[in-house]
Amino acid sequence: MYTSKNIETLVDVRTALHASSHLSDLLDLIARRTTEFLNAKGAFVQLIDIEKDTVECAGAHGWGERYLPKWSICKHEIIRNQCRLGKILIITDILNDARVQNAAEMWDDGVRMAIFVCLTLQSHIGGIIRIFFPEARKLSQEERSFLVTVATCGACAIESARLLENQKSLYDHLALQTEKLSALGRMAAGIAHEINNPLAGILLYSTNLLKKASKDGPFKEALEIIVHETKRCGDIIQDLLDFSREGEPKKALVNINDVTEKAVSILENEFRLHHIKLEKQLSPELPDTYVDANQMEQVFVDVLLNAIEAVQERGVITIESRLGSDGKSEVIKIGDTGCGIPQENLAKIFEPFFSTKSNGTGLGLAVSYGIVQKHGGNIHVASQPGQGTCFTIELPIPDSIPSKEVTTHPNGSH
Repeated sequence: MYTSKNIETLVDVRTALHASSHLSDLLDLIARRTTEFLNAKGAFVQLIDIEKDTVECAGAHGWGERYLPKWSICKHEIIRNQCRLGKILIITDILNDARVQNAAEMWDDGVRMAIFVCLTLQSHIGGIIRIFFPEARKLSQEERSFLVTVATCGACAIESARLLENQKSLYDHLALQTEKLSALGRMAAGIAHEINNPLAGILLYSTNLLKKASKDGPFKEALEIIVHETKRCGDIIQDLLDFSREGEPKKALVNINDVTEKAVSILENEFRLHHIKLEKQLSPELPDTYVDANQMEQVFVDVLLNAIEAVQERGVITIESRLGSDGKSEVIKIGDTGCGIPQENLAKIFEPFFSTKSNGTGLGLAVSYGIVQKHGGNIHVASQPGQGTCFTIELPIPDSIPSKEVTTHPNGSH
């Protein structure tokens, strides 16, 4: 039977096990509490990988601190046989048992009995607790129950701690990568600004020379190439600057249909030149929402330009706006009957510098993705090669719209 004191100890141990989040601290705790409860001289715990013969982590208390560095992993079959016999293995013949390492040294130190307890993690052997005693004795049923409880709770706590440490390691890695990307963005913005000045000079002088060049002269074609490529470099730098900017949207109360119509009007000539049919289904029931009209116009223009390039000639582009199914968002869909996007590229199209175009920078959709995210929305894509592509942009409708500022004149009028 458990005494109230021992029950209190068990509860205390279980609570402490699940409160500890670091593996090394957790293993030290198991070794210390086990030693104290059994009145042993020490213990150590090893988390092991049987197949690789490696120790992942360890903790020790008392005599365990002395023997831990000297104790390697037993042979596979010995450990497996040990666990088949049960969670608890009691060794009283220290000098003649093959499962005891450094037996003569331990005997000279006064060790007369050892207990091994297996830690089973997700149905495989994940660790062993080894406890050392100065004299051989029988374990009470209460002590056996305690060891089983520690092994069971300890295994669960170890798995949780391992998961937390893995997640922390992943988070630290992502945080480091984010900081690197942020630094790269700042550096790229600085470089872009530095390049802009000499580039503007090149464009100015080459344009002036082109105006003066003879139509049939040998330099006209070369100057046209210089002007064209310089402008292209300028566009790339502008995209890079837009991508690296971290400014917050300057939101105002607008109707998203009006923003869509303005983006369409900008590209009206492109639709006509490529003989593209434009079909619009803009819901008149959309409420005004709070967005940066210029930034959202940039998003629509970029998505429409991608659709125009995908369609090439005599295709159809559709634009649809409607309320979201939850009534708390506005949905804008831009679809085309173009070439579609291969499945292996779908997950990459919003990544910076990813482009399938020979002259593309891969920044347009990355910038658009960032703008939509800053508005608290989502943008995603569905596509099948040869069957077209559809971009879906979802923007939240705020619960309350900030009231417009009222300007008070000195005479008290508004």
